[in-house]
This record gives sequence, structure tokens and C-alpha cells, in this order.
Amino acid sequence: MDLTLFRDELQTELHRILDFWEQYAPDKQYGGFIGRMDHEGTVYPEAEKGAVLNTRILWTFSAAYSYLQKPAYLTLAKRAFEYIYSHFYDHRHGGTFWSVSAKGEPLQRRKQVYGQAFSIYGLSEFYRIHPDKAALDLARGIYENLETHSFDPEMGGYVEAFSEDWTPIEDMRLGGGGLNAPKTMNTHLHLIEAYVNLYHSWPDLRLRKSIESLLEVFDRHIIDRKTRHMVLYSSMDWKVLSDAISYGHDIEASWLLQEAAEALHQEALHAKWTQTAAAMARATLSGMAPDGSLYHEYSPGTGHWDKHREWWVSAEAVVGYFNAWKITQDPVFLKHTLAVWKFTKTHLLDLKGGEWFTGVNDDYSLVNGNKISLWKCPYHNTRMCLEVLRRFG
Repeated sequence: MDLTLFRDELQTELHRILDFWEQYAPDKQYGGFIGRMDHEGTVYPEAEKGAVLNTRILWTFSAAYSYLQKPAYLTLAKRAFEYIYSHFYDHRHGGTFWSVSAKGEPLQRRKQVYGQAFSIYGLSEFYRIHPDKAALDLARGIYENLETHSFDPEMGGYVEAFSEDWTPIEDMRLGGGGLNAPKTMNTHLHLIEAYVNLYHSWPDLRLRKSIESLLEVFDRHIIDRKTRHMVLYSSMDWKVLSDAISYGHDIEASWLLQEAAEALHQEALHAKWTQTAAAMARATLSGMAPDGSLYHEYSPGTGHWDKHREWWVSAEAVVGYFNAWKITQDPVFLKHTLAVWKFTKTHLLDLKGGEWFTGVNDDYSLVNGNKISLWKCPYHNTRMCLEVLRRFG
């Protein structure tokens, strides 16, 4: 494929995704944004509303407004901020609740660090387009809560989850799934992403040290030195609790960690993480399917493959491989960028109903998923378009 055509298709897709969320996501009955729409377009007006969905919507329309300067996107970003401030933010204990009811009443009051990370991510992006001190104060306040309650000064890294008042809890699983581990790759990945975004607006020395500390955690404990895959679940003292490989997270981390190092403006550190980005991207090639897409997960211990193709994995693969091509000029990475994009156009884009399907199984039948939900958000695919277009210059 001609690269000009690829760029043009991403421009078109960016507008198509944003048009869907602008048209269908606002909740005209209860305010904010709806909690769920299934893949056939049916809206569930009483569905709970998740912090991750709403803070990712805040990030998406803030980033979209920054790039396209469309006034409607600023309006939607303000709508998201006001709803988060009024309904998700805990004005007593700080931080954001995991979910609220359709009417905006707190449901799951736990303080999941993953959710706090996306709150910082969205609030700091909003502040960049609309310098309202309230947004920055909220983001900084959540940062302070995390450093006070979640940061582990002895072993490094951050503990997964807490109760409403930041006291420890036994079940720390993210969204009730996965292993009940006190430290996970996923939370640390999105925490460093959030801290870097906040650092762009608030270049605080302590925040800078937090980012440096997180990079060290990835280097020492999360990225396997031999395989360049990441450890998904760890104990408090960083003992490995799972051998599963998540190809989508590996390719996502490859470029996010490089960007984190770049934000600190240290030449040696940036060079190191640029090399790591290329190595991590190359390691994911073992998970490529014959059709050019990325499989979901693999467990070396059992030999079990999860071969369904998830929407967000494809989005991150397009960014990660394109970034790897830009930093190495290895044509293999450009080949895989275009192959994943071709797969995505063929199997994941819903050109009739809008947005992307959740995913497909190995036989290309649709995964029973949603267009909008606690987890199905406009963040990965919007960001894919923005990140690749930015790399085009």
C-alpha cells in the first residue's frame, strides 16, 4: 500500500470514529455518556457507567480538539470533565470511583489504581486544551493520593486497589477478572502513561522522579531480559505469578515506554528505551497470525493459545509497528503495520453501524461484545490514528 493512501485512510477513520461517539455516546436522559451499547447498536439506558470509559472519553475529545480544533469536541470534553467532577470524583477521600449508576450515583466505590491512572490521563489532556485550574488540581490531587497510598517505597511500584477511603482490600482484581495480584503490568503501564501526560502540563520534580522510578520498575521487574515480553502479574516483592504473554500489551508498551523516556529529555535514557522499543516490537512477531493480525495471548507453560483478535490489540499493533519502523527503518515493521491495518479494515471496522467491533474469533465470527461499555472506549483506535498521523509529520 502507498503510504499516502495509508495516511489518508487514517485521517478518514479518525473522523469516522469521532463522528460515532459524538452522535451516539451522549446520554440525553441522565447526563454524561451512556454506559452501554451492544455491537448491534442497542442502547442499555440503565447500564452502569465506568470511570475508565468516561475518562477515556475525556482524553479522546480533548486530544481530538487539540488536533482538529472542532468546537464540538471541546464541548464534549467539557461535558466529560463536568460529569467526572460531579459524579466520579470522591470529594471526601479523593480519587475517582470505579463506577456509578446510570443516574450518576456511586456504585463501585473502590479506588482501582488503573482507574485513577486514566483519570489523571484524561484530566491532564483536558487541561492542555482548556487551562482550567480545577482540572489540573484534580489530576495533581489523584497523583498525591497514589503516592501516599499506592506507592511501595520498599519494593518499588504501586499496589493495585483500595477501598473507598484508601484502606487495603483483599480482592484487587481489575474489573473482577485476571489473577488477584498486588502488582500488575497493566496498571503500571497506564500509570506511567498518565504520569507522563501530567508531566507535560506540570513539570514537577517529584513527578519526574516517579516517572524515572516507573521506568526502572519496567526495566528490572516487568520486562523479561531474555524474551522481551512482559510479566503480567507479580507479588509484592516482584515474584512472577503468571507466564502468560499478552501481545497487545507488549506492542503497546514498546512505544509508550519510549515516549516516557523521551519526555524526560535525557539522551542516554531515550536511546536505551528506543532500543528496548524495537526489541519488544520484534518479540511480538512470534504472535503474528497468518492473516497479518496479532493473536491475543499465549501461555508457554501450557502451550495454550488464545487466538481471538481484539480491537485494541490491532490498534496498538498499528502504532507499535509503525513506531518500530520509524526508529529502525526495518521494512519488516512497515510490512506488519500495513498487514494489521488491512486485517482491521476487513474484520473489525463496522462501516454500517459505526465504530469497531470488539473482535473476531479465529474463524472470523464476531466476538459477542459492545460498541460502548466499561471497557469499549474510543481511546485505543482514536489514539492509533493520532499517533501514526503525528509520526507522518
